[in-house]
Amino acid sequence: MNKAQLVEAIADKLGGRQQAADAVDAVLDAIVRATVAGDRVSVTGFGSFEKVDRPARYARNPQTGERVRVKKTSVPRFRAGQGFKDLVSGTKKLPKGGEVSVKKAPKGSLTGGASATVKKAVAKKATTAKKAAAKTAVAKKVTAKKTTATAKKAAVKSTATAKKATATAKKATATAKKTTAAAKKTTATAKKTAPAAKKVTAATKAPAKKTATRKATAKKTTARKK
Repeated sequence: MNKAQLVEAIADKLGGRQQAADAVDAVLDAIVRATVAGDRVSVTGFGSFEKVDRPARYARNPQTGERVRVKKTSVPRFRAGQGFKDLVSGTKKLPKGGEVSVKKAPKGSLTGGASATVKKAVAKKATTAKKAAAKTAVAKKVTAKKTTATAKKAAVKSTATAKKATATAKKATATAKKTTAAAKKTTATAKKTAPAAKKVTAATKAPAKKTATRKATAKKTTARKK
């Protein structure tokens, strides 16, 4: 079983996969931090985690058989509790359903520092999760408000543009009407001017005809005298 499978196994008991993942991360983080700090994390019926110092020593390379010096180091060590050992060895039967019945840890069974570290880590994880959820909710609200405000501004701009376009169209229509009226007036004036021009032309032609008649009469009179 890997970490993901462990989270899936306890997800139903903790109300969801995310809560289970947070709980597993918090417990492991607390155990690691406490062990690194030199504290002994002991869980009655399960086991204990502790830091063990190994002094400098000589060892032998299994491939070459050469003797090499190993520096001083520290390693983590886990010791299984008696209840855990009994279940693995078969001395006690593992229950078919429900949780494994290990002894509840009595007060003070955990090292003070480790217990405090575990509690702090769990509380920190829970607080971080709550803060993240609150920030996400606030961010969603702000985004929704900004989107609404942008939509309103766009609607106002569109309405103003439509009104301006309508006003421009009305002005163009009014100008066209004025132009049409002026054209009609010009046509009417032209119609009125045409009869007057005809009269002038007729008046001009009438004296010309009289002059021609007079010339013809004079020619006849001259012919008779001869």
